[in-house]
Amino acid sequence: MKLISSKVFKGRNIYTHKKCIRLNLDLEGYSEIPSKNISGFNQNLISLLPELATHRCGVDENRGFIKRLTEGTYLAHVSEHIIIALHNMVSLDISYGKAREQSGENYYVIYQYEYENTGLEAGNIAVDLINSLINKEPFDLDLRLNKLKNLLRSEQLGLSTLAICEEAKNRGIPILRIGEQSIFQLGYGKHSKKIQATVGNDTSEIAVSIAQDKLLTKELLSLHCLPVARGFKIGSRLEAITHAKEVGYPLVLKPRFGNQGKGVIVNIKNEIQLLKAYDLLIKDYKDLIIEEHINGNDYRVCMVYGEIVAVSERIPPYIIGDGISSIEELIRQTNKDIRRGEGHEKELTKIKIDDALIEYLRRKRFTLKSLLPKDKKLFLKDNANLSTGGFAIDCTESICEETIEYCKRAANAIGLDICGIDLLCKDISKPLDPEGAITEINAAPGIRMHQNPFFGTKRNVAGHIVDKLFKDSLGKIPLVAVTGTNGKTTTTRLIAHILSVAGYTVGMTTTDGIYIDGKCIFKGDTTGPKSALAVLMNKNIDAAVLETARGGIIRGGLAYDLADVGVITNITQDHLGIDEVETLDDLAKVKALVGEAVKEEGCVVINGDDNMSISILERFKSPLVIFSQTKDNPILQANIKNGGFGIYVDEGNIVIEKDSMTEKLIDINSIVITLKGILKYNIENTLASCAAAIGLGIDYATIREGLRSFTCNQNPGRFNMYYVNDKRVVLDYGHNKDGYKCVLDGLKQLEHNKLIGVIGVPGDRSDKDIVEVGKCAGENFDYIFIKEDGDKRGRANDEVANLLEKGVLTSKFNSMNLRKISKETEAFNAALDLAELEDIVIVFFEKLEPLIEIIRSKTNEIENSILDLAAK
Repeated sequence: MKLISSKVFKGRNIYTHKKCIRLNLDLEGYSEIPSKNISGFNQNLISLLPELATHRCGVDENRGFIKRLTEGTYLAHVSEHIIIALHNMVSLDISYGKAREQSGENYYVIYQYEYENTGLEAGNIAVDLINSLINKEPFDLDLRLNKLKNLLRSEQLGLSTLAICEEAKNRGIPILRIGEQSIFQLGYGKHSKKIQATVGNDTSEIAVSIAQDKLLTKELLSLHCLPVARGFKIGSRLEAITHAKEVGYPLVLKPRFGNQGKGVIVNIKNEIQLLKAYDLLIKDYKDLIIEEHINGNDYRVCMVYGEIVAVSERIPPYIIGDGISSIEELIRQTNKDIRRGEGHEKELTKIKIDDALIEYLRRKRFTLKSLLPKDKKLFLKDNANLSTGGFAIDCTESICEETIEYCKRAANAIGLDICGIDLLCKDISKPLDPEGAITEINAAPGIRMHQNPFFGTKRNVAGHIVDKLFKDSLGKIPLVAVTGTNGKTTTTRLIAHILSVAGYTVGMTTTDGIYIDGKCIFKGDTTGPKSALAVLMNKNIDAAVLETARGGIIRGGLAYDLADVGVITNITQDHLGIDEVETLDDLAKVKALVGEAVKEEGCVVINGDDNMSISILERFKSPLVIFSQTKDNPILQANIKNGGFGIYVDEGNIVIEKDSMTEKLIDINSIVITLKGILKYNIENTLASCAAAIGLGIDYATIREGLRSFTCNQNPGRFNMYYVNDKRVVLDYGHNKDGYKCVLDGLKQLEHNKLIGVIGVPGDRSDKDIVEVGKCAGENFDYIFIKEDGDKRGRANDEVANLLEKGVLTSKFNSMNLRKISKETEAFNAALDLAELEDIVIVFFEKLEPLIEIIRSKTNEIENSILDLAAK
């Protein structure tokens, strides 16, 4: 078996609504050989991975996968289950996977993942494991599994970050990860907030810098008359001795810039201990602080936006002797607690055996090999940080009012909105004075001790953080996704225009670029997930309209989680034979994802006149809004009877109906882009746009204003008409047979002499589809110029042009009126030279700007004549 390639989907996709990875595999001769026929394969596999016995598989019964193995299953399916098992063995709850044949020896495997690199490596291990079993070669699973665990730890999110993201999700706030670090955007657009662990969007960078400097924090708190441990910065052994005399023993030595209790040595009782501690720490830390040792219990107070939300007493890690085990053995036994993990992966952290621990034991007159008497309790650290193995007891209800006031003043003095305040005192229920003190302020406090204390009430600190971050909003903006075969771009632009009339600052993706508040910030085909992210992460927008094309859906999935409205304009034959989409049903399933990924309270807009769109209605769970060119459309009427909206054309008006109530929205003649009803397809696009606006709750008056004020100038490349020296020119982005027919139907209703077409088709269409476009052109034009796109999309030079020519000639078109000029601009110029008064030149273009430059060069000014033409 060989791994050909892999693809990571970071959101909902055509395979599953979960994050998933696709592996493309070459089975290298084993496509028709079941596992039972490979000598020793099943037995050795089960021996290596007993976890597989828990897989129910497709038969959905205990040991279901083992049953499939025994009966004989195929290697792609086996790899799927190995990958899932590997995830489970490193404590990741992954269960989804499937394997499918592509052709011959080529298969693909789809499986869910939680962490990208870990998921990819699980795929690599599965392939290597299968190959070793086939070739009867040794395979060190433990070694590979340990590497997988280490990889997981390197990219795994901490419990604080996970808890905040989960709370956001519970509130319906979408989540976007930024880069590979633990930085997340909660929400979209203007109302979004960013977090990194518990550092929030409003956290001051200066305040964080102050909190990271323990000496500066101490000085600032002291200036605010708050109780702190007296201390000094030291830069040498001599300074340590000198300041120790001033502070007095016992004392504490710790890094000036440190975190998680690392490097803190407490209860230093004499000069010898001090110098040993100094020599130990100076190896790893440049700046050290010496301060008085304060007797008392270790407390952490968690404050969120001026409110104390949790208080915990932290207990240092300890062991209890059994009379027979060494200290090292007791530590290892303690670390086997399933609640303990590496770093911040679980509620508790494993106790690390390091130089600091060995030094601590030495001071207590123990070594790692010492036997601890039965029932003797031995603390292993001076500090009680969870990151060094300690644990927490909730005592939120016990903190006294005076200490609460101290903590509020401390957070305010530093300027932190979210912080952890460390206190040492004998009893948190009594005032700090005279013996207690504030020891540190933490700018990114871990909250796992409060979320999951070892003992006591769980405190939902993450929930408090999310509530405070979004006190003015829930991070949500109106989000509309538009897909379909034809009309996507016009519908997207018109919806965006209506939203702008409603007062929104709209972010929009289209086939010609990304727009923020009407300004193009990037030109190009921007209908994929990366372009959508550029809009959703823009802090200026408070509404998003995303044109979502087939290619982007297949290759990258969706950038967003759930839309408020999903629009499917139509589904007709286009791009078949590409990206494993062979049939119209395949294409419909791809487009359906936009309707499936809609909020329960949102809506899906469907074209009631389009059979393929109707065929996927059962896939949608959200309410439907059906539009149609006719009032009596049965799908539309059924939806109205079920309590949904119907939007249709009746006696020249667009009408909205719901619950037997009808509203005449607008006269079609008032909608500029329909050319007084001549452009039927723009009536359809208008209906889809109205449906989306209604789904968003936009009032009818605003929708009317949006429809009346939207012109072809705001819809570049869609039936844009110009006068060039008294000759009419139409530029349109039609790129398939249905697109051509819609434009030609409109042109035929305009007075004209000859129709002159400059035609071309993108190369990523099937030969059959390209020939059909040529045939359609031959049946409708008087003169034809065939050109080719600059981007051949995998085609050879003249290949598309020759197919178009073949199609034109099958329509019995006069070959004398046909010319092939490869370059688009040259073909356009030739058509203009041929055209006479009353002729219309139509260009189905690849790139709009060069054609506009030609028009500009031939006229003193470009005048869009749609209004004049409509008046005629």
